[in-house]
Amino acid sequence: MKLSVLDQSPALTGRSESESIRESLSLAHLAEQLGYHRFWVSEHHNIPAMVGTAPEVLMAAIAATTRRIRIGSAGVMLPHYSALKVAEQFRTLEALAPGRIDLGLGRAPGGDMRTAQTLNPNAHSAADDFPQQVFDLQAWSQAGQDMAHRGIQAHPHGPFAPEMWILGSSDYGAQLAAHFGLPYAFAYFFTDGQGAEQALALYRRLYKPTPRHPQPEPTLCVWAFVAETEIEARHHALSRDRWRMDRQRGVFGALQSPEAVATVGFSAADQATLDAMHQRAFVGKAAQVGAQLRALAGEFELDELVVNTWSHDPAARRHSYELLAQEFALPRAPQSA
Repeated sequence: MKLSVLDQSPALTGRSESESIRESLSLAHLAEQLGYHRFWVSEHHNIPAMVGTAPEVLMAAIAATTRRIRIGSAGVMLPHYSALKVAEQFRTLEALAPGRIDLGLGRAPGGDMRTAQTLNPNAHSAADDFPQQVFDLQAWSQAGQDMAHRGIQAHPHGPFAPEMWILGSSDYGAQLAAHFGLPYAFAYFFTDGQGAEQALALYRRLYKPTPRHPQPEPTLCVWAFVAETEIEARHHALSRDRWRMDRQRGVFGALQSPEAVATVGFSAADQATLDAMHQRAFVGKAAQVGAQLRALAGEFELDELVVNTWSHDPAARRHSYELLAQEFALPRAPQSA
């Protein structure tokens, strides 16, 4: 089974936000060395916890420092933008890293509506045009295209085209991906798995084959943390536990250290909520988490999972990905001479 990475450039208390962006770049290089199949970066706006606002810029930097791993957006929030401009950006990325670019598309604002309206004054209705935007983007993103769409060509042309994905956490994205014959990634980590079974079943049942994707290609994006011991893993996961409880109250601050979280603790109500979440969490030793991920992939008949990991300690996050790569015996990249 292939494993991939979803990186959200998490902000960390006590560190600058620019460090989070540089850490994303460092993690991409490590992921390639460890044998991960893809490295996806996210787009969020006005959310202090996730500071990756320009995936296409970060992807260009990653393309310049890697040679093998696929690089993608997870995703570009398309209603903010012109489909033509996105096509041009990703054609340029494809020219920089031929055959390695994924264009993941989302319909959500990736932030609050006030920020969405600042990005696009028509934000309240822009999402309604998402299917048409996807159609246009497909037309402008074809490999070797020398025919105009709407009388316009998107440059630069080349022998490869970005691989488009639809991202979502509801039935809407699943049905849209099926209609356009595109790969589909369900945000399992965002819903704790709720809705995943129905969404993927809809996707497979309604799928319309295309020449590039004759069969449905679904995946799940999961959150996981691995350490040498389960106690250590759960300790580091406290940072995300705190963030999730705060998010429910509309607070989106930077990731706190697990020591700070442990000192304050959780209310009885929060702890009850967390206990329920932990029943479905992928946190522990490599063998333990590996077994859970294999079972999940088997249940959904998947040959790839995308793993998202947060930690206040960048070294602990990198080690988590290292342990998971070892557990799944991922094909490590050959060392440079």
